[in-house]
Order: sequence, then structure tokens, then C-alpha cells
Amino acid sequence: MHRIVIFIPNWVGDAVMATPTLRALRDHFGPGIEMIGIMKPHIEDVLRDTPWLDKVWHYDAHSADPRLRARALVRRLWRNRADLSIHLTNDLRSALAARLGFVRERVGYERNARGWLLSKRLEPLKDGTAFVPLPALDYYLDIAKAVGCKELSPRMELATSGDDERAADNAWASLGLAADESVVTFNNSGAFGGAKLWPEEYCSALAARIATDFGHTVMVLCGPSEEEQSLRIAKQASHPKVISLAGQPLSIGLSKACVKRSRCLVSTDSGPRHFGAAFGIPVVALFGPTHIEWSDTHYDREAQLQIPVDCGPCQQRECPEGHHKCMKDLSVEIVFAAVRRALAGT
Repeated sequence: MHRIVIFIPNWVGDAVMATPTLRALRDHFGPGIEMIGIMKPHIEDVLRDTPWLDKVWHYDAHSADPRLRARALVRRLWRNRADLSIHLTNDLRSALAARLGFVRERVGYERNARGWLLSKRLEPLKDGTAFVPLPALDYYLDIAKAVGCKELSPRMELATSGDDERAADNAWASLGLAADESVVTFNNSGAFGGAKLWPEEYCSALAARIATDFGHTVMVLCGPSEEEQSLRIAKQASHPKVISLAGQPLSIGLSKACVKRSRCLVSTDSGPRHFGAAFGIPVVALFGPTHIEWSDTHYDREAQLQIPVDCGPCQQRECPEGHHKCMKDLSVEIVFAAVRRALAGT
């Protein structure tokens, strides 16, 4: 065996939760095996400068660029014959591409009618026809175990590049922050859907209280589509120590570097939440419509907050009842108490 291709999850948080599996695969197969990560282009920014992959191939089955679609991937696999493909994604296309690309062994979960394309199939846990909630982190590690990996630590890891750190330095200077500024980062994003978001007025109230009671600067993170929300949260807080990252040259790398420098991360259940655990800082995670079990990180410095409601967790992208009770009942007082414990190290 001399080459392995690994289909990396498509979501930011899932890609972070795949890092223990990448480490396990590298430890098991050793430096003599070429490991190639196949992923959407933006996921490369998540994993940049981590030590496990030798090469990255971009792949997006729905891209407008034909060079990123399945047919191009099949040709690339055919030219660069791989001995093994690891399918951390559950889609049919990746398994079909590996089969058509003459990958000798193909390992993944038997889902989405693709079992016949895999040479080693894992059965996902089910209760009847429903999938049993299992942390994605463990779900991926079970694949590593199936190919013989022994070191299966769930510890997530990320790295920042020199460019990431320079971007953070520039942001710190632009925002008037001292190099040793004590910062708490906020992430109120949710590409999954609006149901994951904490009310903006709650974010503003919490940020103002942290800044007032503890004297920490609160930085509201954002991606390009979240700048307006980030600015509103900072403005509504009406406190000079509550600032928005909007207006900076935004990137996943910048967000990673900002979280890495912070004393604590307060986050909804979305991708950047996992940056905190990967960099070893305290995390206060806010859950509403989603099962905690699906994205449990086994990280002992993460406080997971969720209010039980009769209608949840519903796993819906938008609140089907229209009241968003699961997030609105998660009060500022409850979250502030968790932040206070996190900052105190208790």
C-alpha cells in the first residue's frame, strides 16, 4: 500500500471533528504512505498546516467549475491509483467515483444505497429506521478502527498558518487592541439554519455584561454573510469593549487565529464552535434544535447548554412552531453563569 485518499466532511465543524481520525490514520500507516485529502476548497482553510495530509485535492460535486466535479475526480483517481479510500462523507457520488477510479479498497458506512460500491461496509447505529444519535467524532473514528488503527484519541487539533497569525495581528491593530488583550470571542452563526441562532438581543446583553463585569473585550466573529448581524450585536451592546470583526478581511484562518488568542469562546452549535476545543480554550456551547449527541466533542472544558422543550430537539433548520422556544428560554443569566465558571476555570 502506498497511497490513501480520504473524503473529508463538507461542513466546517465536521471537518474539525474528523481530525482525530486523520491523526489515527497517519499514526497507523506511517510516513511512507501518501495520504491525500479530498475536500471542498474552503475546507482546506480549516485543515491548513495540520500535519497529516500530504496533498489536498479539491472536489465539489455541485460546483459550477467542471474541474471540481465528479468526472474530473474520477480521471484524477484513475491517473493516481490509490490502494484505499476512506469515506468520511456519506454520499453516493464519492463511493462511485472511487469505484470508477479503480481504488482497490473502499471503506465507509453503508448509507444512501452505496453499500455495493464499498469493499468494507460499516453499519450505522439504528433504532428501527431512525439513526441513533452518535457523535460525528466517534462515527469517523469507527472507520479508522475498521482499517486497523489502534490510537483512537478523540482529541481534536487545528493549526494556524503564518498568514492566519498576520491577519489576526492586523485585525488587533485595526481594532485598537493590545497584543495581550483579554478577549472573549462570540460566534452566533449557523449555516444549518436560523433555528440554531441565539437571539441577537441576548448576544448583545451577554457581551455587555462580560465587558462590564470582567473588563474583557468581547469580539463578535462573523463570516462574509454574517457581517451585518455581527455589527448589530456589537452596536446594541453599547459598550466600547464590545467589537465586531466585520470590516476586516474575513477568512476561516482569521477566525481560527482569533479564537486561538481568546480566553473563552461562546458559540452556537456551528462550525467555529469546534475551533475552541481544537485550540484548548474553554467553550460555552449553546444548543437549541439539535441533539447534543450528534456533535459531542468529549471535551471537558466545554459547557453544553440546552433547555428541554416539548417540541425538541427537532433537528429542523427553522423553528416549525414559530416560537423558537428552545433558544429563547436559554436566558442571558444561564449563559453568563457558564461563562463566569469557564473564565474561572471551574
